[in-house]
Amino acid sequence: MSGAPGGRRPAFPGLPGELVLEEAAGARQRCGEGDGSVPGTLLCTNRRVAFLPAQAPGSRAFLHSEYDVALPCIRKLVAGKASSFAKPKVLTAASTLKFIPEELAVFCRDFRLLRFHFHENGLAPQAFRVANAIAQAREAAVWLGDTGEGHDGWSCLAEAPSEDEDEDEEEEEEEEEEGSAATLLFESLRDWEKELKRLGAAGWRVSAVNERFDMAPSLPRYLWVPSGLLDHDLKRTFAHFEERRVPRLCWHHPGGSDLLRAAGFHAASEPGSEDVRCLEALLLGGRGPCVLADTAELPTLADIQLAHLKLRALCLPGAAAEEKWLSALEGTRWLDHVRTCLRKAVEVASLLAGRRCSVLLQEPSDRDLNCLLASLVQLLGDPHARTLPGFQSLVQREWVAAGHPFPRRLGLLRRDSPREEAPVFLLFLDCTWQLVRQFPAAFGFTEAYLLALHDSSFAPYFSTFLFSCQRQRGRGSPHRPRSQTYTPVNGWRDPPPGVPRAGSVAGRLPAVWDWGLRYSRQQRARFRNPVGAAGSTGPPDAADPRPPGRPADAWPGLGAGNVFVLTKGTLSPQPFPWRSGRPPPRLSRWAPSLESLGERGGSPGGNRPPTSPPGLLLPCAAGPSVRLWRRCYLRGLPEAQRGRFAPSPAGLAEELTLLQDRLSAWQAAGPRAEAAGSPLAPSR
Repeated sequence: MSGAPGGRRPAFPGLPGELVLEEAAGARQRCGEGDGSVPGTLLCTNRRVAFLPAQAPGSRAFLHSEYDVALPCIRKLVAGKASSFAKPKVLTAASTLKFIPEELAVFCRDFRLLRFHFHENGLAPQAFRVANAIAQAREAAVWLGDTGEGHDGWSCLAEAPSEDEDEDEEEEEEEEEEGSAATLLFESLRDWEKELKRLGAAGWRVSAVNERFDMAPSLPRYLWVPSGLLDHDLKRTFAHFEERRVPRLCWHHPGGSDLLRAAGFHAASEPGSEDVRCLEALLLGGRGPCVLADTAELPTLADIQLAHLKLRALCLPGAAAEEKWLSALEGTRWLDHVRTCLRKAVEVASLLAGRRCSVLLQEPSDRDLNCLLASLVQLLGDPHARTLPGFQSLVQREWVAAGHPFPRRLGLLRRDSPREEAPVFLLFLDCTWQLVRQFPAAFGFTEAYLLALHDSSFAPYFSTFLFSCQRQRGRGSPHRPRSQTYTPVNGWRDPPPGVPRAGSVAGRLPAVWDWGLRYSRQQRARFRNPVGAAGSTGPPDAADPRPPGRPADAWPGLGAGNVFVLTKGTLSPQPFPWRSGRPPPRLSRWAPSLESLGERGGSPGGNRPPTSPPGLLLPCAAGPSVRLWRRCYLRGLPEAQRGRFAPSPAGLAEELTLLQDRLSAWQAAGPRAEAAGSPLAPSR
């Protein structure tokens, strides 16, 4: 690692292959308009922009969340002078900086705004060089998750700084490692079998038909499929769905209902009679009626992207007048999209809780809105998903293993068309925050945790968001240098003789759930909700008093082979997709709404207040109930940054020294002004 000459600074724990291109010792990170700043060293490397505070915390994470920003996460870089910052200069690799910057603003894709100030005392050359270096390095940086090459320099984590830990710290690290181990990554057969056992899904099994990714490259290795369907018959169904993404189980309700997901039916599909038999066994299987719930009512990817761009522009300093800000917020339609997603999730979750059936979530690609909807439905209906390890396992299964293209949707692949960018995962986190706000006691994690997950989705140091599917992760996952292996407690360490090195599981890129790499112990302590529900980790009937074999409500008058479509809260009959000649069944009843769910739990006279089934959350998605996630979206405003850096004795002492220096300079100027006959000379 190389570095520019300068004053002494705290040791910089870099990544393997990371080079310090330029640094400015003595820079200050601002935390509000006229509200103080933190002194330190600003560094530009070929991987990130990092700020090292002069008074570094005792136990600082070496990928510090508050002071680091990855180069692909930088959206805009602005330089200016303190006296004329209203006319800033946007820096790019092709632009030429013709003045010495006194202010440098780094606008991040995660809504952060990092502002640095350079004093005039000898910092002019360093400020000029570091500003240009950041602009050049940002243009040269790429998100290497989808390239399949060059990973070693980009995503390897450095050996964690060695510290002398006392017994209490070691116990705390061991407890955190156990909590991290409770998160299922769904990369092994054991994880899929363990979760299926927890759900108590009788009649389903784990299939390894896609273990080599030859049936569907974007699907995970293992799938939950009906027990009565052999792999030989299952293979017949892949060709009849877009991208060969067949229906498979997502979640089993303790009342007997099943939640499935799949891609759209292939337009050119013409299955034979044997294929139709296999498809019927996959979709119906004697489990009750099958309800198709497509994502046509949800916002499109283009809608999500446009709303997010408008929201990000609105949350910049001075973007809109105060009296017009709320109307401008509604004009972004971001909150409308949140409401729509919550309403659809409530419809599906209510249907699963109120009727024994199979609900199939369908999206043309099955890689975006199906991830969001399947996750929200489980948050509403499964208490275990509302615990911290349960939520992390949910993200791993329904997003990471299911093949959501994180790099493309987050817009961090420069070679891709802008049309592929759509922050669906960030929309899901916003919906989750709405649930946490409305039902704080039902969740085992907090807003601080969701904010950390939001920001970490832009950090290219972890395998979780670096790839687009399991197949790509297995082929492109970089192996660490042969001299190092990774453990959550000690970071990258030299393995003892005889331990497997490159290619071992311990040597792969860590998941984002190893929070100790970016967040201090104090920050991680705020992730857990001490009063939140512990959730259900045992058999599924522990959260619902009804026996698993008994349906939530009988489905009168209909056999197990009927197909319906759920549209705007109503059930419409639908012929089996490949038997269009069969007469459709008569429409039996409306799909359950929030009101009908409450009526079933009320008295015959309807005087009792509505109640929801046990374990089911029914959020309010009305206009005033869905609010802006201020702590996430408005943190770039100067008023939101005040107080972000808690005062420390060392910081207060430094501020006192600066004030004393200014006072001494003013007092020294007094006699000179008096001798010159200045009217500003102090009177005797």
